[in-house]
This record gives sequence, structure tokens and C-alpha cells, in this order.
Amino acid sequence: MRQKSETLRKNRALFCIPLLALAVTTVVELFNHKAFTDGPGAFLEFIKNAPLALLVNVLIVLLTLAPAFFLRRRVFWCALVSAVWLMGGGANGFILLNRMTPFTAADLTVLNTGLDTLPNYLSSGYLVLLAAAVAVLAAGLALLLWKGPKNSVSGKRRLLSGLAALAVSGGALAGGWALAFQTNQLSTVFSNLAFAYEDYGFSYCFLQTWLNKGIRRPDAYSAQAVRDIRETVEERAAAAPSAAQTDVNVIYVQLESFIDPAEIRGLELSEDPVPNWTALTENYSSGRLTVPVVGAGTANTECEILTGMSIRSFGPGEYPYKTCLMDRAVETVAYDLKENGYAAHAIHNHQAAFYGRNRVYPNMGFDDFTSLEYMPKVETTPKNWAKDEVLTSQILKALDATEDQPDLVFTVSVQGHGKYPAERVLEDPVITVVSCPDEEYRYAMEYYGNQIHEMDEFIGQLTEALSRRKEKSVLVLYGDHLPSLGLKGADMASGNLYRTRYVIWDNFGLQKEDEDLTSYQLSAVVLGRLGITTGVMNGFHQFCREDAEYRLDLRMLQYDVLYGQDYLYNGETPYEPTEMVMGAVPITIRSLSHNGQVWYVSGENFTPYCKVTVDGDRLKTVYMSPTLLQVLEDPGTESAEDLSISVVDKHKEILSDTE
Repeated sequence: MRQKSETLRKNRALFCIPLLALAVTTVVELFNHKAFTDGPGAFLEFIKNAPLALLVNVLIVLLTLAPAFFLRRRVFWCALVSAVWLMGGGANGFILLNRMTPFTAADLTVLNTGLDTLPNYLSSGYLVLLAAAVAVLAAGLALLLWKGPKNSVSGKRRLLSGLAALAVSGGALAGGWALAFQTNQLSTVFSNLAFAYEDYGFSYCFLQTWLNKGIRRPDAYSAQAVRDIRETVEERAAAAPSAAQTDVNVIYVQLESFIDPAEIRGLELSEDPVPNWTALTENYSSGRLTVPVVGAGTANTECEILTGMSIRSFGPGEYPYKTCLMDRAVETVAYDLKENGYAAHAIHNHQAAFYGRNRVYPNMGFDDFTSLEYMPKVETTPKNWAKDEVLTSQILKALDATEDQPDLVFTVSVQGHGKYPAERVLEDPVITVVSCPDEEYRYAMEYYGNQIHEMDEFIGQLTEALSRRKEKSVLVLYGDHLPSLGLKGADMASGNLYRTRYVIWDNFGLQKEDEDLTSYQLSAVVLGRLGITTGVMNGFHQFCREDAEYRLDLRMLQYDVLYGQDYLYNGETPYEPTEMVMGAVPITIRSLSHNGQVWYVSGENFTPYCKVTVDGDRLKTVYMSPTLLQVLEDPGTESAEDLSISVVDKHKEILSDTE
């Protein structure tokens, strides 16, 4: 009897670990299907409609638990792996409550900047509880590693049982995977990432976003196929009218989460919150814009606008800004316009490092980048996002910085960003909700309506300022994606969650031409209106949109320049990263003075992120105004020539230095 009991004790892992995998997967899927907030209905539908998909998710978790059989500290390994899966599932559940795109492996690449935005979503109390929970978990795991139970089985037996566990769980996963694909319960095609997570499960989908990156080699890919595309573009461009207008400033403003609320069925507001936008769409070229993301993923819409590439060709949930474009320059609207004598400026009223823009923009052809760290103190929303009104002065400053050149100014706004509060936070809102399709989102809609109302005021201020300038300008305005307001396709006038709108304003009389576009086509249309056909990708979209093989050829061009042999450019790309500087205008020091123990540095273009530096040592600095900094310690010199100004971001990283 004692021997039988001992055998059962040694082999209970054979039963407990699979049950643990099932339990962990169940909790993760409850988060994934928002069962804790919306009820278990969606989770039960998942079990009913896709049992094999659920099985695959269980087996994926089981495979990560299987190494426990090799180890003496099986309990610690199982606790560690379970904690990782549960934290991932919990993070996914939290993210789904605040945006419409689930948690993906790509989110881990922007983890630092993502953590910076947590205070915009959680109160201080919740942040303290979250930090305490993480600390308790870490302490518990450390204690379990130190004092936890140890497996007494011999090393040889652990090795054999571990290999057997991996073989069995791996074989079961392979079989379940194949059967699920045969019965259409799994797929590698994620036309809608949020729906894929609901249909296929968190573990499987997260794994796909981790492993399935880049662009698969097209079946017809060859040097001749790529050159045929290029020759077609060149022939059609040569036959097109050549009256290019290269004296026109081209200004983009990508409006964060911006849509006309009239697009939401069943929503009635006290007044039109976007009267300037409404007037522009009535009088200038406009249309619906199909974007690659919904509720989040700003950088991917931005990437399509700049490069003309389709994000759908990449892996599910991938951010090319954090993968292939980190170390490779490609054709963009900036490079195309620079070939025509333009200066290229980028502006964003958020952190420079968000989505790695300060590292990616040199590969996109920009000469300078003005991020939040290079702007004077800005007014913020109740959710702590910078308001967009600051962008008017920054755009004008960029235009003035290069008086002898036409300018491209690419601007990314941030004011409309979620989270949109479920309770009233505006004491005296200009815009109020009369009726709402979902009462749960009444105050969120009210908050959103007032933020885009202010964004619309910014649009009016900007167009008025550009109208007063003597230079010819084109202003391209568009929403990057729909806001995270619990919307469904049926709630939208377009019937689609991936459609926003755009408008092309100008001050020199371009003819109004309305059409619906994708975001990767928009820049080619704008340049086409100016007669600028520079660049293969630009010309391809201008002259090949009606071709039967258009989308297949686009994918081939993308593969060639990013992962292939560069047949498009005869084996060597013509694009080199720029020597981009931070800030469109230089930070300068005029003088150093002191009043008792307090020192003052005067100059130009100071911001709250400026730190006075002497011989590499940063001094305690207080921002007073764009022309004055206060230094709270003796700099050890009375000469302004010994000083420099470092711009330091929230992570204490130096973005630039005046030395």
C-alpha cells in the first residue's frame, strides 16, 4: 500500500499539470472574452463553436508547463509559467476594456512608453495596488524557489519523463493544430485581429503575433517580375502630364482617434462638435479612408501614409516601426519630396520615443523631429494627453525654419487619445450627449465629443493661419483610427470599423475630387494632385491602382525592398538614413546671471525638458519660459560659453545636446 501511495505521489504531476493547463487557459479565455465585465456568453460561444481551438490553446499552455518534468522544483516552474500566462491574459483583458485591439507581442516592443501612459488609464490608487500585487507575486515566486518543494526523483528519470512529456504534449499539439485547421476552427489569416482573438483564443493568437512577422515571399517573386512592375510604372509616369507643382508646402495632420460623430448611428449631440471639419469636407476633396487598425495602433496608419505600404502584408499585430523599419531606409513621401527640393519636418505632441519614432524617422527621410520634449509647456486634457492647439505654432515654426525651400510637415496629434472616462469629468462641457446608442458610454461619448471639438478648433486655427501665409499649401487631415468607444460595425454609417475620413484643404484653388481611399494610397493621391510622380511606390499607386494584380504587385514590391533582393533598385537601395536633428529650431544660450544663490540662463526655444549641463554634469534646472531657465545650484562658472543644454526625456535619456 505504501509503495502504491508513493507511486501515485510521484506520478500525480501527470494529472495535475494538464489540469493546471486547462485551468490557466480557462481563466485567460475568460479575460479574453471579457466574461468578468460582459458575462460568460462570448466565452461559452467560443467553447461551443471552436472546441478544437480551445484544445489547441490548452495544449500550447501545457507545452510551456512540460519542462517542469525535467526539474527538481516542479512547483516553482508551474507557478512561474502560470503566472506569466495569467498576467498576459489579465493584461489582454485590461487592454480590451480600454481599446479595441487585443494584447499582442508587438505591445512588448513598446513596453516602456506603454507603461508611461498607464496613469492616463488608472488612478494613483490602482497603480499602487498594481505595484503591490507585482511585488507580492515576485516575492512569492522567490520564496517558492528558495523554500518550495523539491522533486526527489533521480536525474535520469526526470530526463526521461521530461522528454516523454515534451513528446506527448508536442505531438498532441501538432495533431490538434492540424485537425483544427482542417475543420476551419483555426487560421493564420487575421483580417480583424480583435475577432481573431475571440474566434481562435488568446494563447494561439498571441503566439502568432510573436512568430508570424514580416512578409512571406510571394510565389511569383523574381527579378523579372519586380522589374516588370517598375518598367510599367516608369512608362506610365513618362506618359503622364509633367507640370509638377514643387513650390507647394505639403502638410499632414494625423488626428488621433478622430471621426465625425455624425458617423455614429444613434448618437445625437447638443451641437455639431466639428463645424470646421464639416465645412472642409463640403468644400474640399474628401472621402472615407480605410485604415489598418481600430481603437489603437496609430503608428501603423502613419506607416501606411508615409511609405505607401500595406500593413496587412505583415504579420498579425506587427508594428513595422519596431521591426524592419528600425534599421532600413525605404521610399517615403518625405524622400519623394526631398528629391524635388523639399525640407522634411516631423512633429508629434507626445514623447519622441513612442513607437520608436526618434529612431525610425531618420529611415523615413525626415530632416528634423519636434516631439513634446521640444515644445513649450503644453495644456493637457483631463486624461493627461497634450492638447493639439500647440501644433499650430509648431507647424508654422517648421515652415519658417527653411525659408528658401518648400516644406513637408508631417504632424501626429494626440489629444483625442483614450481612455474615455465612464463617469463625468468635465464640469461645464460645451458638447453634451442628447441620445446615445449605448448608455454605458454616455459620459465617454461626452468626453470624446469635447476633445474632438477642441481638435476641430485647432483645425480652424491652422487653416486660418495657413490662409494668411503667402506660400501655397496643401493640408491633409485624416483620422488614424476609430476611438475605443465600444463601437461595432453596425454602429457606423460606413458599416465598417476600419474607415475614418480624410480631407485635402488647399489655399490655391485645387478642384474638389471626392473618392474613397486606403491610407496607403492617400499620399500618392496628394502628390498626384500636384503632378509629382517621383518614386516607384508613389508612381505605382498613382498609375496601377486599376490593374488586376495591383494588391499582389504591392505585396511583391514590399517584400523585395524589405526582405528580398532589392531587384527594384538593381540590388542596392538608393535611400540612406538622414542625419535627423531633434527640434525644427535650435536651442541657444544667450547669457548666464545670478541673483544670490539662484542662477538664470537666458536663451531661445527652451522647454520643460531642458537641463543645464556643465562638463557633462546635469544641474537642477527649473523651466520658467521659452527664454529662461532657473538653475538651483552653483554652475561653477560665470561664463555662458561653459554651459550646454541637454533635452532629457522621461526615462532620463538624452535626446539632444547643444554641445
